Amino acid sequence: MSHAMTTATSAFGLPAALAAKADPALIAADEAHLAAVAASLERSVAELSARLDVARRAPAGPGQQALDRDAEVHRTTARLRTLRRFGLEMCLGRMVPADRSDPVYIGRVGLTDGDGRRLLVDWRSPAAAPFFGATHADPMGLASRRRYRWAGGRVRDYWDEVFTADGLEGHAALDDQSAFLASLGASRSDRMRDVLGTLAADQDAIIRAGSRGTLVVDGGPGTGKTVVALHRTAYLLHSEPRLGRRRGGALVVGPHEPYLAYVADVLPGLGEEGVRTCTLRDLVPEGAAAAPEADLDVARLKSSVAMVGAVEPAVAFGERPPTTGMTVATPWVDVRVRPADWAEAFAAVEAGTPHNEAHDQIREALLDLLVDRHADEDDDVPADDLRRALRQDRELERALHRAWPLLDAAEVVADLWSVPAYLRLCAPWLTPDEVARLQRADPRAWTTADLPLLDAARHRLGDAGAAARTHRHRAAAATERTRMADVVDDLVATDDSEMLLMSMLRGDDLQSALVDAEPPPDPDRDPLAGPFAHVVVDEAQELTDAEWRMLLARCPSRSLTVVGDRAQARRGFPESWAERLARVGLDDVDVATLGINYRTPAEVMAEAEPVIRAAVPDANVPTSVRVTGVPVRRGSAAELDAVVDDWLAAHAEGVGCVVGAAGFAARPRVRSVPPELATGLEFDLVVLVDPDRFGDGVAGAVDRYVAMTRATQQLVVLTSA
Repeated sequence: MSHAMTTATSAFGLPAALAAKADPALIAADEAHLAAVAASLERSVAELSARLDVARRAPAGPGQQALDRDAEVHRTTARLRTLRRFGLEMCLGRMVPADRSDPVYIGRVGLTDGDGRRLLVDWRSPAAAPFFGATHADPMGLASRRRYRWAGGRVRDYWDEVFTADGLEGHAALDDQSAFLASLGASRSDRMRDVLGTLAADQDAIIRAGSRGTLVVDGGPGTGKTVVALHRTAYLLHSEPRLGRRRGGALVVGPHEPYLAYVADVLPGLGEEGVRTCTLRDLVPEGAAAAPEADLDVARLKSSVAMVGAVEPAVAFGERPPTTGMTVATPWVDVRVRPADWAEAFAAVEAGTPHNEAHDQIREALLDLLVDRHADEDDDVPADDLRRALRQDRELERALHRAWPLLDAAEVVADLWSVPAYLRLCAPWLTPDEVARLQRADPRAWTTADLPLLDAARHRLGDAGAAARTHRHRAAAATERTRMADVVDDLVATDDSEMLLMSMLRGDDLQSALVDAEPPPDPDRDPLAGPFAHVVVDEAQELTDAEWRMLLARCPSRSLTVVGDRAQARRGFPESWAERLARVGLDDVDVATLGINYRTPAEVMAEAEPVIRAAVPDANVPTSVRVTGVPVRRGSAAELDAVVDDWLAAHAEGVGCVVGAAGFAARPRVRSVPPELATGLEFDLVVLVDPDRFGDGVAGAVDRYVAMTRATQQLVVLTSA
């Protein structure tokens, strides 16, 4: 819902308890500025609406003109939606320079008035950096900084920080960080809350790091890793135009669907509406129905880069030129197709061409070779007619399909799990026992461990349908060219003009313009196929080497933001990030560490830290900045319903979660999830039921630690008798 663009009264709606902050000496300048912002917003919305209406009604036009129009509609729509959504809440706060120049107000986007005066500086611009990055150790040229807390289109609180003695003079309502900490402890909802106005300096430094190479954001629970990654995405798309939509844009990969729903509003709220989000399952059509791999040894075998590499020889098995010749009869001449002709046509495939798309290249190369040879031997044979006859010869087409068949990714991978000899050929390093273990009765009973191989096969093969469509389109184009040639001959024959204008119709350029030999773009192309200019991977500590290959196939630039916590890896993470990523081919790696927990109260972390250190002694356990005075509560599993109902009755806002009670009936504002789906989420109340049953070893300890640290207010641990 959009907020009002103008305000008939004050932009400030401070409660009675904050009456001292409503002193005109403190807020009069802000009132005047926010009134100017409101007027400019109203004007901007009217202008953008009119511009959008004109752009939508404009004719699409050809080629680049249509692309430019669509880009303008996209940009205008995105900005208009942002302005309408936030209204005055576009303004995050202000900073007062130490040189006594005018205050600078920071916004979600930049904004000017009708005279070109800058009212809001875009938060992503270099000029806004001190608003987020200034500290007492490095004020970055500021005397003071003020941050607003908005609700319902009005400022409900604000807090000031002073960096110099001059900053104390007349414009600062000093806080002891209580307002800031109170904002961190505000009730949660089923969507990640907006935190742009409360980004800390350590987080902002990571957000503004350049896009070159791979940046790992490593931090324990509650350190804002996900927040940093999403804001960094918005920052990079704004500050580095080369990452924009025409260059592939950005892709955000999360651990599961609840996570994607939780963060769905963040990027649109930052003005970025075109960013794709998905889970690893979404990258492959078979992912939706894939079951977890129950056999840990099978999962281990399939998780390696080597096993993904087995796809290459599996596909190459179907790329063998015929070793015997054949003769194709045509109305003019019998054409001999020799093994050397096949070999030369196969060699004409351009490097990197997917297998199925190369099928058409081979056909065209073979036809070129055969037609050119007979043109040299007998120029009475009409070349176009001979090519058309060869193209339509069924025996030649069948020979091509036998030598270079159109393959299906699922069929290639299924053959590995059902034909032992085929698997041994493609993965010769496997032992006989391992080959046998990988075989299964239903080779298409896909598991999550199969997805990287299916994805690799699909990338290696390309679209079989595209090859068939290209073949049909070119055949139709050849027929149309013949028909057009007959029409042109008739027109030329009857042309009695002095300049014989109709003879111009025989020109190659005009013929090409009349008949397009290339097929149109495929409207059904997978939008997650890539390539993407930048990829963000959250909860990256869980990815196998094979799964990393799925992502790198979509990110040729190797520009990534990798977010994770080694201590939260359910399978363990004994090496460093640099070692792990080097193994999958990422060498340009920087690691930024976050160590302050803004989410989880100190009372909860005191209980959670021993849980993870027992399994991962060197865990990066962050330091909590919040103390709530609410102890961790323990009780019997029989109290579950009462605990939830009592909390709902006492809290009109906020959300809760029950972890580990499969039979619990969810309530409004209280959901139930298994431990493995708690990752990446946060709740005011977390109730753990029988956490000792979450599992043994590292996986069990991680599940308990992750579930405990989802709590922002209260943790309750219930156990069965």
